[in-house]
Formats: sequence, structure tokens, C-alpha cells
Amino acid sequence: NAFLLLAVLFFAAACANRTVTRVSPDQQIDLSGRWNDTDSKLVAEEMINDVLSRPWREDFYSSTGKKPVVIVGMIQNKTTEHIEPETFIKDVEREFINSGMVRVVQNSVFREKLREERADQNEFASPETQSKWGRELGADFMLFGVITSVTDSYKKEKVVNYKVNLELANLETNEKVWIGDKEIKKYIKN
Repeated sequence: NAFLLLAVLFFAAACANRTVTRVSPDQQIDLSGRWNDTDSKLVAEEMINDVLSRPWREDFYSSTGKKPVVIVGMIQNKTTEHIEPETFIKDVEREFINSGMVRVVQNSVFREKLREERADQNEFASPETQSKWGRELGADFMLFGVITSVTDSYKKEKVVNYKVNLELANLETNEKVWIGDKEIKKYIKN
């Protein structure tokens, strides 16, 4: 019993030393050396700036007179780390939307949720407030890609090189109109 009491007291003392400090969400903090929110935001911003500055957008506008409609498809995590692709996808969508240069539509999972809501409105909402069927915006282009990493380590040092490859394809013709990549290299020393 004395050992158990001592263990509980030691654990309580260890927990008492922990402090939590609120920091700005814009502040870069890298504790583990793994992919993090800062990496996601920086990569999304740089890659969307690049894709929007390429000829495909102006070519599309010149031939149609309208902003291209983009859907962000699957972005796979092929690293050995747990990286939530949805966080990166939302960063990419935010950059696209905030640019004002393209229109962005929901992916297939969220489209189904919207259709369910529209069906519920059709049954339960007053006719003048119902969202109408058949007015969805079709995408002209789809963005998709992959996040990979290569790790090199020796003793207590490690270098992790993350690479994000994205491609934009014309949905009607399957033509790839842009391919981009961005790398982030992290040196970790224990």
C-alpha cells in the first residue's frame, strides 16, 4: 500500500508541473518535427497561389467568359505519419475561395448531405423557402494529389522531407492542366 501511495503522489506531482499557455493560432510551434498545422497552411497557400497564376485559368475564362468551377478531390496521405488529409483539403479550399478567382463546389460526401437536406425541405419546408432541385453547380476542374515523406536518420539526428504533389485536371477532357509540388524539409536533433 505504501508503494501505491508513493506512486500516486509521484504521478500527482508530475502532473502539477504541467502548464498550458494560450498562443496565437498564427504562431509557428513545432514540437515533434512531424507534419503540423503550419505546414498544411503554408503548403496550401503556396500551391494555390501557383495553380492560380498558371495559363489554364485565363484560357478557361477566355473561352467561356466565366470563372472556373473547381472541386477538391482526394488528397492521399502516403507518409508513415498520421496526417489528416481533410485538414489540408480545407486549407486548399479556403485558399481557392478566398482568392476570388475560382468557384469551389462540395465533394461527393458533402453533396449527398446537401441533397438529403434538399429532400427534407421538399417534404417539410414551405414551397417558397424550399431549395430547388437541378440547380447544382457542376465542376469544370478537379484537384487531387498525394502527401509523401522520406526520412533519413542517424543516431539522434533525423531529416524528414515532406513532398506534396497536386494535379488539376479538366473534368470534361481529362486533360491535366497543372501539376505542382511543394517540399518541406525538417531537421530534428535530440
